[in-house]
Amino acid sequence: MARAVAVVGVGQTRYGNRSEMTYPDLVREGVQAAFADAGLGPEDVDGVVFGTMPSMMEGVAMTHFYFADALRAVGKPLMKTETCGTTGMSLAITGYYWVASGMADVVLVVGSEKMHEGDSQATMSTVAEPFFFRPFTSGAPGIFSMLAQMWMDRHGIPEDKARDAAARVSVDHHRDALDNPYAHIKKAVTMEEVKGAPVIVYPSRLWDICPNSDGACAVIFACEEKVKKMSGKPAWVKGIGFCGDEYWFGDSDKVSWDGARETARQAYEMAGIRDPLKELDVAEIYNPFTYVELQHYECFGFCEAGTAPDRVLDGTFSRGGELPCDPSGGVLCSNPIGATALVRVAEAALQVTGRAGERQVEGARLALSHGLGGVAQFNGIMILGAEQ
Repeated sequence: MARAVAVVGVGQTRYGNRSEMTYPDLVREGVQAAFADAGLGPEDVDGVVFGTMPSMMEGVAMTHFYFADALRAVGKPLMKTETCGTTGMSLAITGYYWVASGMADVVLVVGSEKMHEGDSQATMSTVAEPFFFRPFTSGAPGIFSMLAQMWMDRHGIPEDKARDAAARVSVDHHRDALDNPYAHIKKAVTMEEVKGAPVIVYPSRLWDICPNSDGACAVIFACEEKVKKMSGKPAWVKGIGFCGDEYWFGDSDKVSWDGARETARQAYEMAGIRDPLKELDVAEIYNPFTYVELQHYECFGFCEAGTAPDRVLDGTFSRGGELPCDPSGGVLCSNPIGATALVRVAEAALQVTGRAGERQVEGARLALSHGLGGVAQFNGIMILGAEQ
């Protein structure tokens, strides 16, 4: 039987253009913050899991070796994983299994990116099938544009209603990011500004799309025996799920999105959740584009198919609503890709331990964190709770 596992330390850097420091120093900043938060040192860690975007983004192959000193991983088991946008969640789930299986008692998990030193869209385009799909996608915006249009068409959602709901998501998260000391984009926007911004790839406009961010995030997982010897507040892993769709984008239905729904089903079953809207207190959805956040509300059972715009416009998912989503500002306001999904885990841990500062959701005891990646192929979820 798997051992109980908890998050015992969280470290984040400030996200944005971090050209004032080298990449290894940026990684080191996140790692040191996690150790300080947990009250642990490198000598307490049994292994390290690290990841970034595909290595061509970094300009250095085998980056886990390049960053070994910054990761405080010299002489320890060290593993790298990369699944594009889902990298951070893949890292978190790997770290969880290292501890749950008994292979390690304490594991440091780190994700990072320095996007201002690479070409993110060119790199992400290489994830797609090279002969037919890659020339057609226009990078991530093209992929998510197709998802949004298919979703609206399938459910008969009027363009103006979808536009209003997407704009409300943008307004809410940009406002939320003002309370997040780590956030990259800190600018309040109005519905009129979002709806009138330049179209990037229809239907997404400028304020519907995430930025390019530098940053690092580190999370420390520990077994129950170790947790009992620590003085901090643990965030217990209650459920996990991960599912991949077909490699060829056109072979999977990204509206019914069985992969996203199966990911949620796995996590809910493990956590004993039957009614996520009622039982979850907060969710950190991977939302690089506003429209895909609306889709995931439906895939994760927060509302019925085709009803996300109505629920967004009535405030269900805003701070103060029935299920606050992305009170950190989410991916829409900070996007260091290799770390981005791990940031969702870190923010969920802070929420259920009551340590999220000005962005704290009052009374949060159970939180969902989500990662999305590949060519919209991978979905991963980790649910964290205040109680074991």
